[in-house]
Amino acid sequence: MSRIGKTIINIPTGVKIEQTGSLVKVVGPKGELALTIPSGFTISINGSQVELKQKENQNQGNLHGLHRSLLNNAVLGVNQGWEKKLKLVGVGYKASTNGGELTINVGFTHPVIIKAPEHMTFTVTDNTLITVSGIDKKQVGEIAAQIRDVKRPEPYKGKGIRYLGELVRKKAGKAVKAAGTA
Repeated sequence: MSRIGKTIINIPTGVKIEQTGSLVKVVGPKGELALTIPSGFTISINGSQVELKQKENQNQGNLHGLHRSLLNNAVLGVNQGWEKKLKLVGVGYKASTNGGELTINVGFTHPVIIKAPEHMTFTVTDNTLITVSGIDKKQVGEIAAQIRDVKRPEPYKGKGIRYLGELVRKKAGKAVKAAGTA
């Protein structure tokens, strides 16, 4: 049995959880998310707490922890939201927003344009700090990874798009290697 799956999820004020069959709908101040819970589990809602339980004779411990975490992420997402921050490092690298689009200039001959999915927003501060925010943790992470993949940080000078706080290991160049062996 999963230890993560056993823990109870606290429901903040303003968040409602509705269950119809295997579909669980989580509604909060920032929006609503829907999850599908497998048939081997039941959800019990007790006031401001939710517990995900395994049915008898069902050995699905690995899925127990997974679906409890997904439900918890949905509850937190509709209440406070999720965000990832990315930093552009490089001369002339900049980003801007226009409506629901993010425009990134990172040394290509053309700007890269990424459209925000539903319930997601892009915020740019100082032309080099991009904040991706939304209610779905998985979708926020996927869009942030997609933005990072536009120009990954390279190992020699460290230029590119990186997550805020990410450490990029730098390599020694050819000149440094040649000078060190002489």
